[in-house]
Amino acid sequence: MPNTTRSAEKILSRFKELRQHLHPDEQPVFTIPAVWESDRQEGNTLCDVILTNQRLLGYYFVRFPRERLFFEELPLAAITSVSLRQETFKPAFRELLIASGQQRLSLRATPKKIEALYAALRPAIEQSVPLSENESAEAPATPPAPIYGHQDIQRPFESSTLAITILFIGGLGLEIIGLLLWTAAHNPQAGIGLCIAGLVAVITSILQARQRR
Repeated sequence: MPNTTRSAEKILSRFKELRQHLHPDEQPVFTIPAVWESDRQEGNTLCDVILTNQRLLGYYFVRFPRERLFFEELPLAAITSVSLRQETFKPAFRELLIASGQQRLSLRATPKKIEALYAALRPAIEQSVPLSENESAEAPATPPAPIYGHQDIQRPFESSTLAITILFIGGLGLEIIGLLLWTAAHNPQAGIGLCIAGLVAVITSILQARQRR
């Protein structure tokens, strides 16, 4: 890549194995650590999100204790909408929801990092280098301009992630206190009530978390 910019070289030097996954004339321009969740996989993946002049990549590669590679891509030309979302009672993270046809990609990171990615993504899409015909099968021939927006998600506190976390941790705390009282008093009645209350709280928090999915 003779025309690789200094920032691209910096990213490539950080991710040693990334170069072999790039297309000709493709250059990385921006990267942040984030939680990647897409329709192509089950669950979330903590990885590095790498924005290039052609694609948005989810990537990590580790050698120890065994080699593992995570690599997912989304062509910039296929993106139809980008929404920056903020959920009530979840101030530590913001979400970037990206749509491509019927596919959905959710990226979550700290507000500062996700806002920086949002700011970098728009000009990258506008200036994206077209892929070859074989590589751009997912992208329409004449893609419409993506829709950009901000969205505030209002949730009641009892169904928020913060409330579920507090309920789960509180339940574990009650169980531990109940077991300590049980052991100290050598009497099950001294701590059985707290143990039961803690177990109910933990089960309730797990059910609430499953309902949110």
